[in-house]
Amino acid sequence: MISVLVADDQDIVRRGLRALIEDEDDLDLVGEAADGRDAVALARRHRPDVVLMDIRMPGVDGLEATRRIGATAELAHTRVIVLTTFETDTYVLDALRFGASGFLLKDAGPDDILAAIRLVHEGQALLSPSVTRRVVRELLQARSRVLRPHPQLGDLTAREREVVGLVGRGMSNDEIAAELVLSPATARTHVSRAMIKLGARDRAQLVVFAYQSGLVD
Repeated sequence: MISVLVADDQDIVRRGLRALIEDEDDLDLVGEAADGRDAVALARRHRPDVVLMDIRMPGVDGLEATRRIGATAELAHTRVIVLTTFETDTYVLDALRFGASGFLLKDAGPDDILAAIRLVHEGQALLSPSVTRRVVRELLQARSRVLRPHPQLGDLTAREREVVGLVGRGMSNDEIAAELVLSPATARTHVSRAMIKLGARDRAQLVVFAYQSGLVD
């Protein structure tokens, strides 16, 4: 059973997500929060597997709530999916940096939401290549970037740096393999080794490291 916490200040959104989750045999809704403060408190109380977190909420917003959850040792297994509209939210990268495992458009269909919950629970990052490319493009255009190279960046081989840059551009393992004329298995190995060396919890964090270290242009 996958335990899920929903955090959104709109009652109609929470009702919709509640109905969706409660209709699934393998999902268990453990709480609902209308702001970030309650989201953190409920997360600490119930220790959910997955949190669906809206960014724009009154008081403590979803970004700060994600940071607090990510900084809480007993919630190390909890995965946060950020709910965003893209057109107005400019903090997607910060959310990922604070520990979110990915993001969903708020108008995503029911099947996409359910698939996202299960995917993240399995330990995968919810970063489809097409969505990642759009996010990175918007971020590069919308804000001035201050480079903060990862302290272990020098531990990567030249090939691993190249691979991390391609991950940051939103490429899948198969696309990386085609770009570098490698087998998909070799591409996956390079990605895995880079994640270990950089201490990335998932592919989402690898995108952040690539962006912050100047490997994405």
